[in-house]
Amino acid sequence: MPTKIEKDSISGQMTTGHEWDGLKELNRPLPKWWLYILYATIAWALVWFVLYPSIPGVRGYFHGTTGYSQRSAVDQDVAAVAKQRSAYMDRVKALSFDDIRKDPQLLAVAQTAGKIAFANNCQPCHGAGGGGNPGYPALAAGNWIWGGKLDDIQQTVTFGIRSGLDNARAGLMPRFGADGLLKPEEIEQVAAYVMTLYGKPGANTAAGAKLFAENCAACHGEKGEGKREVGAPRLAGRAHLYGDDEATVVAQIKNPRLGMMPNWNARLDEATIKSVALYVHALGGGE
Repeated sequence: MPTKIEKDSISGQMTTGHEWDGLKELNRPLPKWWLYILYATIAWALVWFVLYPSIPGVRGYFHGTTGYSQRSAVDQDVAAVAKQRSAYMDRVKALSFDDIRKDPQLLAVAQTAGKIAFANNCQPCHGAGGGGNPGYPALAAGNWIWGGKLDDIQQTVTFGIRSGLDNARAGLMPRFGADGLLKPEEIEQVAAYVMTLYGKPGANTAAGAKLFAENCAACHGEKGEGKREVGAPRLAGRAHLYGDDEATVVAQIKNPRLGMMPNWNARLDEATIKSVALYVHALGGGE
């Protein structure tokens, strides 16, 4: 409640005339140094309001007297980085893989560019770090269908698999069940034999081995070692494209799934594709 303004008997300070429950408010102004700092920050803010973009409007905003734009600054920074990167990437494009690998700095730049391009374009199918997914090869496993040398990887990335281009990888597997090339019981026997190539027990392996030799060995090899010339996967191993259970093998023999990979030369430039090849090769499965 308001009271008269007087000097407080204890502190010696003048009161403001306000009192609550016997407590009187002292008239203690803020320190002048604090007020000066406050005024200075207000003045500084006004200067920035004038110099730089600040006040929004109905159809835009005040751009400031300096004409500064954060978007333009970012664009300039990106352009500077791109210019610096282009010098390296031009060298990646011009040099052979052997020459790139002889230059540690250039190799590091190429593999970094390849890692970024892989994450943006390849990782959704092939998994982080090339770990693979069902139907998409594990690039870090070393179980290459078309070859794991740098030139092989570059060829595959450039033209794709069954992409429709003349230079694309284009292996084909007969539909042994759908087209009646093998009877259902024969397919079961072949699948049982294939399971032994996978390192798992199978039944009637003698009959399955004979059928395999007559129908499958021409592409997959007599011992299931695969044949890269025709894109026939290696069966004698632990890494398999669609799974390693017998039902999956039977389904693949009956009506095989034929995967497709796009030709990345329609989206990535030559230097980036070479960088991807270098990155994939370094994942651990390169030859």
